Amino acid sequence: MEKYIQIILESYSGYWNYIKKLVLLEGNWDNYFYGLILVSLIIWGLELAFPWRKNQAAFRKDFWLDTFYMFFNFFLLNLIFLIALSNTTAAFFDNLLSNFGWSIDNFQLFDVDNLPKWLGLFIFFLVSDFVQWNTHRLLHRVDWLWQFHKVHHSVKEMGFAAHLRYHWMEPVVYKSLLYIPIAIIGGFDAQDVSIVYFFNIAIGHLNHANLGWDYGPLKVILNNPKMHIWHHSKKLEHKYGVNFGLTLSVWDYIFKTDYIPKSGKDIELGFEGDENFPDGFIKQELYPLSKS
Repeated sequence: MEKYIQIILESYSGYWNYIKKLVLLEGNWDNYFYGLILVSLIIWGLELAFPWRKNQAAFRKDFWLDTFYMFFNFFLLNLIFLIALSNTTAAFFDNLLSNFGWSIDNFQLFDVDNLPKWLGLFIFFLVSDFVQWNTHRLLHRVDWLWQFHKVHHSVKEMGFAAHLRYHWMEPVVYKSLLYIPIAIIGGFDAQDVSIVYFFNIAIGHLNHANLGWDYGPLKVILNNPKMHIWHHSKKLEHKYGVNFGLTLSVWDYIFKTDYIPKSGKDIELGFEGDENFPDGFIKQELYPLSKS
């Protein structure tokens, strides 16, 4: 037990020091704090320059709530909870395997260090996106998970920051299901992986932005605003929803969960019963706990 307490304490202090370095611009180019701000400002600028829904205000409904969610979920949630949980869980899992004379290396199919860097990152990107696509489907199919996912679907006007409006339980589920697949692939350099993360952030922001883009022939590969708007449709044509892709749309086309019947520019967003869903960060965070 003392070992796990020490891991938790070191996780808090280590991540706090990491956040301070980001804010004070100490370190390398992979600065998630200012990187998130820069990506957000660029895509917000695109929204203002090329608005799909021209009557939507620049500061749309819940703009500041979603902005708070964006920074809370991307930084503060890690500091408060996720980093300590992740490190403790990893240590517990490693100890569990050691009781059988195993280690996580026994499950490793190959070491990405032995591959060209671009190929290793590409495999990491594909595997993580596919696992997250399946996890996203679970959030819609399993009722108690759906209660948490409602926070994200409570968005009534789409904008870039809606990308990161989600309940704190979601990354717990995503990270848990990602742990084994990523461990099987092998280790990655954090700075190299940041390229994938920045790309995913940009695509995620674009998917939720007030933009009427589908990227032409690339729409069957990359998720896009015209496709993702139907994922947020209040009127469901399929029981558990459609268009579950996060960064890639290709999984939806392969597994027949794609759905774009027409332009979704003016469709109503949300979910059945969302008129009773609470406003405000604290109430929205507590809502799924009572329902689950």
